[in-house]
Amino acid sequence: MNPAAKIRSFHPPQRVLMGPGPSDMHPRVLGALGQPVIGHLDPAFVGMMEELKDLLRYAFQTKNSLTFPVSGPGSVGMETCFVNLVEPGDKVIVCRNGVFGGRMIENVQRCGGNAVVVEDAWGEPVDPNKLEDALRANPDAKVVAFVQAETSTGALSDVRALAGVARQRGALTIVDAVTSLGGSKLQVDAWGVDAAYSGSQKCLSCTPGLSPVTFSERAVERVKARKTKGQSWFMDLGLVLEYWNAPGGKRTYHHTAPINALYALHEALVLLREEGIENAWIRHRRHHLALRAGLEAMGLGFLVREEARLPQLNAVHVPAGIDEAAVRSRLLGDFNLEIGAGLGPLAGKIWRFGLMGHSCRIENVMLCLSALGAVLADVGHAVDLGLAEAAAHDVYAAHHAEEASLRKPAELKRA
Repeated sequence: MNPAAKIRSFHPPQRVLMGPGPSDMHPRVLGALGQPVIGHLDPAFVGMMEELKDLLRYAFQTKNSLTFPVSGPGSVGMETCFVNLVEPGDKVIVCRNGVFGGRMIENVQRCGGNAVVVEDAWGEPVDPNKLEDALRANPDAKVVAFVQAETSTGALSDVRALAGVARQRGALTIVDAVTSLGGSKLQVDAWGVDAAYSGSQKCLSCTPGLSPVTFSERAVERVKARKTKGQSWFMDLGLVLEYWNAPGGKRTYHHTAPINALYALHEALVLLREEGIENAWIRHRRHHLALRAGLEAMGLGFLVREEARLPQLNAVHVPAGIDEAAVRSRLLGDFNLEIGAGLGPLAGKIWRFGLMGHSCRIENVMLCLSALGAVLADVGHAVDLGLAEAAAHDVYAAHHAEEASLRKPAELKRA
């Protein structure tokens, strides 16, 4: 019998996504995905493309004209930055403190550039002093590249300080903002970032497969001054911008855009604007503090020190003697809850709890604590689940009390 004859329509299980990505999608974003397909050169679609660029400028906190979503995941956004800004023979300083800094190094090498690597320990943020030393030793470096939010560890690096060091030495900056955009403070213009890329499936809570990018005027000038063609036809800004950024609005066919995914990104960015980006940053921080309180009450320790910790990606040490994969399997099978495992040298040693976008909600925090506590107790790790849940509730109660105290003077003034 033909095995294909048994295949029917696919209906995925309903999960709660609290891993390193993707995140849960808001119902409005899911609804946007189901709207009718129209042509990628349709005037209505072209109008939506213009709105998308404005919405992304808000998310990146920039006025950069060259801001748009690349058709591909965050890895394609990364390649777009390197392919256009790095020429053969260029010296590029790459800061590595986890998996994704390592991918930047490979991009430099594939572009024919020379990578000078600044190393920091996994779980530590990038050290601006080390970057300054590297630039002093390599005054001919054209580009500095680093990850703001290292997804493999949950470490948050200081973009303002790092970009400032690079600019003082005349180098352009490429910033990986895949896990930070919409969840952690990022101000491209105010901090002097030249190129940044992100992903649609993390704190923006959209479907995977799109990579927002933004380029400063300095970066655009570098692209225009290239002596060689970039190694990628698809990611060549000189070609793709004839579709995304054509003068007078007349677009030239480059590729068939992922139309429904772009509808979804548009709606996700409308939701971000409605919430207010500062409020989104605060929300991710608030739920991180509640989750942290509960996890610590269970006796679990964090990989990253608090002052360098990424709110939306919480890396926690696995207790001694616990089969971390078995715990994740139980959470998925019994509670439909997905969390992430460690990567590279941290494989088997940490869990990664994501609090991104629409997944960053009180009900998810409390589900995570109760489910994890139940599974840990079953596998022999003693936890006081009531204490963990109470610790999280205390954080929320303190937040509500603070909000009430802030509202009261305003209400009295109106009265």
